[in-house]
Amino acid sequence: MVEQMDINQINSLYEDDNLIAVNKPEGIASISENDISTQTVHSLLEKKNSQKIFIVHRIDKEVSGILLFAKNSSCHKYLNDLFAKRLIKKNYTAVVHGIVKDNSGRIDKPIREFGSGRMGVDVINGKRSITDYRVIKKFKGYTLLDVSIITGRRHQIRVHLYSIDHPVVGDIRYGDKHAREKYPRLMLHASRIEFKLRGEKNILIESPLPESFLKFQNELQPVGSTYHQ
Repeated sequence: MVEQMDINQINSLYEDDNLIAVNKPEGIASISENDISTQTVHSLLEKKNSQKIFIVHRIDKEVSGILLFAKNSSCHKYLNDLFAKRLIKKNYTAVVHGIVKDNSGRIDKPIREFGSGRMGVDVINGKRSITDYRVIKKFKGYTLLDVSIITGRRHQIRVHLYSIDHPVVGDIRYGDKHAREKYPRLMLHASRIEFKLRGEKNILIESPLPESFLKFQNELQPVGSTYHQ
């Protein structure tokens, strides 16, 4: 896991006068929550740019991939509105335990917080949460998925996949902690994000799978057919 990092290790995927998208490695927090002295992607960007950087969204510390930030309050509001209206499409790549039977599916289960940051399905008191998935490739004992989220609840993908008995590989929070600890990382990566800028310019940002993800995937034994996104 990453302890300390130089900003040069966080690659920029897209940047203009209003926003910046970076490729977050696993092991570093997106933003500070309790301890503001903790190094985060946000703090590194502010230091590099010598200006206030606005937080648009976050991904879990254990997750790698695309993070969006705004450079000014106007863009911050615009992007927040897009998220609120579900006009930003986000896709993730995940390796899950077990062979997923259907080649595509939707998980529509309400989620709420149960304490200590742990989320879970609660059909009575949870907030509606929707996750779509498609099988990319099946392996012996594992499945590679393309996952898109319609809503954006905390830990949504991890909770939903765990709820259908296909937890994300390396997830020590949801599932058998001791069984998950043998894996090198949480096998979840924010791979694509798509939205429209002002003036209707379409932006598609993609993040390649990191070496830590590919190394594990390449050691798996394929079974059956490969499915294209």
